[in-house]
Parts: sequence; structure tokens; C-alpha cells
Amino acid sequence: MRRPLVAANWKMHLLRAEAAAFCAGLRAGLDAPNSPSGAAGAEVVIFPSAPLLDTVARSLEDSGVAWGGQDVHQEKAGAFTGDVAAAQLRDAGCGWALCGHSERRGYHGESNELVGAKMKAAEAGGLRALLCVGEKEEERKAGRTEEVLSAQLEAALAGGATEFEIAYEPVWAIGTGATASPAQAQEAHALLRAELERLRGPNVAAATRILYGGSVKPENAAELFAGKDVDGFLVGGASLDCGKFLAIIAGSAG
Repeated sequence: MRRPLVAANWKMHLLRAEAAAFCAGLRAGLDAPNSPSGAAGAEVVIFPSAPLLDTVARSLEDSGVAWGGQDVHQEKAGAFTGDVAAAQLRDAGCGWALCGHSERRGYHGESNELVGAKMKAAEAGGLRALLCVGEKEEERKAGRTEEVLSAQLEAALAGGATEFEIAYEPVWAIGTGATASPAQAQEAHALLRAELERLRGPNVAAATRILYGGSVKPENAAELFAGKDVDGFLVGGASLDCGKFLAIIAGSAG
């Protein structure tokens, strides 16, 4: 059985004091006796912006909560101003790296192939990649969801990465307040799992966790998680509120 995974993507939010306060509240919530959050058994990961990594590392040390980088460069080192290498993330205590978030694809022009190279670099540097895939609103309306997701997944995995999980993020539901229905989420996750089986075989397909991301809230987490191929969440806006994030973790208890 796949262990639920709930991740917080803080994007370009929070200052050090706010991050430390969040982490303190998260630890308290997860450690509280009889807490539904603590009893959920979910693996929890925080993705802060780079200047907050040290604060998060200090605040979450020995907590059981992991943290990771919001991006990783495809090269080991070099003259790449503003970028961050997998070795640097690992040195900051990271165990994870986001690869191919829609905002990186959209604002920075990252291709499917570049995402695959970043996944491979993350793995080589000792990090587990969380591969983000998802279709835009116009692509869904044109009936191209399957085509887009398949192309993103196949090109990313062509880079050769083997240590990864997946987050399905319908671009039309990120930061918009719109959320995929439980049926829409399950349909997309089932498609991705079938594509994984085609590309990497049944064992990888069965073991890989596929998260849903796109306006996840405490109010819809449990219903979304009920989908048999939904293994947790990549949470954006709601992850900036510790109470809401804990409630979403509780919603992954099944």
C-alpha cells in the first residue's frame, strides 16, 4: 500500500520568522496526542523558497518532516547565476526537489526534456524528484488532456530518472479557486498510472505516488483523496496556513 504524501509548496511567500512559526505549529500539530493529523501516517514535505531553507532545516530537525528545493539545475555546478545545484540543496538538508512545476514551465519556458534532465540531476545529487505535470484550460477544453499528460510524462522520464513521485496539477486549477472534481482528478491519476505502467512496468506504476495539486483545501481534501489513484496532495495557497495544512494532512487519512 502506498503511504500518503502531502507536500507544501510555499512558492515566493513567507519570511524567516513566519517560516519558523509555521514549522513550530506543524510540529506541535503532528505530535499532539490523538491528533488526526498525527494519526494520518502521511509523509510530509515542505518546499520553501531558497532563502528559507536554513530556517526550515533548523526548525524541522528531527521532526520526521522533510524539505526540498522548489527547483534544481540540470548541471552539477557552474556559471549559472541565480540557480541552485542538487549538491547545494542536499547540503542544506534537502531530500526532495520539485521538477517541472507549471509556473517554471510557463514563466521560465522549461521544456519537458529540460524537466527530465533536472529530474536526473536531482537523483544524481541524492534528491527525490517530485515531477509536476498538468494541462492548461484550453488543452482540457480541446480534449487534449491525455495527449498533454502522456507527452509530459514520457519526455520527463526519458531523462532516465528512477527516484521520483508525480504531482498532477491541472494548470487551470492552480491559484484560481477552481478545483478538479474528484472524478476528474481520479481520471487523470488513473491515466498517469497507466502511462507509468507502459513506460516503466507494473511494479513502478503500483509503487509510485501520484499527488493532486490545484486549489486543495481542508473542505475538499478527503473527497479528493478517496480516489483510488490519489495518493496525497501538493498544496499551494492553503499550505501557508498551518491549521489548514494540518487539516489537509488529516484529510489524507482515508
